[in-house]
Amino acid sequence: RRPLKMADNRKEQERAELHRAIWNIANDLRGSVDGWDFKQYVLGMLFYRYISENLTVYLNKRMADAGFSGFDYANMPDEKAETARREMVSTKGFFILPSELFANVCRNAVQDDNLNETLEKTFKHIEESASGSESEDNFKGLFDDMDVNSKKLGDTVAKRNEKLVKLLQGVQGMNLGSNYQDNTIDAFGDAYEFLMGMYASNAGKSGGEYYTPQEVSELLARITTVGKTTVNKVYDPACGSGSPLPKFAKILGTENVRDGFFGQEINITTYNLCRINMFLHDVGYDKFDIALGDTLTDPQHWDDEPFQAIVSNPPYSIKWAGEDNPVLINDPRFAPAGVLAPKSKADLAFILHALSWLSADGTAAIVCFPGVMYRGGKEGKIRKYLIDNNYMDCVIQLPDNLFFGTTIATCIMVLKKGKKDNTVLFIDASAECVKATNSNKLTDANTGKILDAFISRKDEKHFARVVPGAEIEAQGYNLSVSTYVEQEDKREVIDIRQLNRQIEEIVAREAVLRAEIDKIIAEIES
Repeated sequence: RRPLKMADNRKEQERAELHRAIWNIANDLRGSVDGWDFKQYVLGMLFYRYISENLTVYLNKRMADAGFSGFDYANMPDEKAETARREMVSTKGFFILPSELFANVCRNAVQDDNLNETLEKTFKHIEESASGSESEDNFKGLFDDMDVNSKKLGDTVAKRNEKLVKLLQGVQGMNLGSNYQDNTIDAFGDAYEFLMGMYASNAGKSGGEYYTPQEVSELLARITTVGKTTVNKVYDPACGSGSPLPKFAKILGTENVRDGFFGQEINITTYNLCRINMFLHDVGYDKFDIALGDTLTDPQHWDDEPFQAIVSNPPYSIKWAGEDNPVLINDPRFAPAGVLAPKSKADLAFILHALSWLSADGTAAIVCFPGVMYRGGKEGKIRKYLIDNNYMDCVIQLPDNLFFGTTIATCIMVLKKGKKDNTVLFIDASAECVKATNSNKLTDANTGKILDAFISRKDEKHFARVVPGAEIEAQGYNLSVSTYVEQEDKREVIDIRQLNRQIEEIVAREAVLRAEIDKIIAEIES
């Protein structure tokens, strides 16, 4: 392994320090509030600090550039600050009065006997600042899951405020830099990802449903951007708490996702988390559109498709309306396949939805439950449609135990519309991982090996194989990687002759030992 450079060391030290601070908050507030619920409070407060500092840094820089050295928006009287409201809502999408900034509320928190009311009003004012503007939908309800009057925080107002003070001080104590933009890590985004991973890993199934591990999210994004330095739009039809989408900002740069980030989520709690996640990864309100609703029966982005990059980790084998809804068979997303996904298994409905909204030069990478690769019936007919029409580009077998809440070895299905030949690349990456506590994890080396195979599109014994469509048809349109990539037999080869010689030596040695033991016993008895 190469030694870490100084910048790498600093980066890891900052990240470790940040993670310790988050653990300390969790320990201080552990007890009455369940961990998976309590993340709402930590993430909500983190978001509150982020937008407060974001606005303050922006205004301070504006004033410094105009020649007003030493200006600090946090110290400005509310009455004078009001003059900036309209411009800030237009530019930033929101506005916060100086007295309601995170730093000022935190400074006065210990002496504020009505802290819960102060925070409730502040959150309401922030959301209302966007009312009637283009950013209204991006801010509406963002603090709904952060109930500062919940009895989960304490039986009395005093006890609740005591918890809120600890929460404010804990988030304030996070080393996110005097100017978050100067940090060597994406501090707010990293804090979000660590919190989600920490709580999801302890929350069982509920965590796994809403959160895709960062390394998997990055692999999906990198697959869809191979050969591209810019894309028009990126989309996640089941975005959950928003793990994959911000990876495009990291890989390409926010400015190179020209027309923005789009997603839809059915669960209101994770819908709120996804919007917060976009802000914490420094994606401006005018660059993302996250919608609430059922993607399969009520898609919200008809006017925005097609998308050049689509990534998703949709829920595995959930129920949906299917054939019970007579309109769906004529839906342009599903009609071309001639059959709807089974009512009890919506997996391939998400696949067909993604394919329909994919641009002619785009790529979709979707995490799939392994059963969709081989189950018959309607799912078999949909796979036949995908192969016969040359939409299937690649299937990647992932290791087991990668995702929170399930040990299942999932797959990635890669779709394209502009393929030149009717072949499918199969990659067996089931061994590409390292053990991390109670789960497996993809390292940069693992991800690099998978991407290299995806890009080179060459046969590699026991790892990758390019398979003609005719062979897949002959296999009944089975898309299981193990059908086409032979696994390496790692069992130890045994030399029977050598084994027999060793056995003979053991038997002979045993005879000698028995004779010596008998001799000793005879001497004792005599």
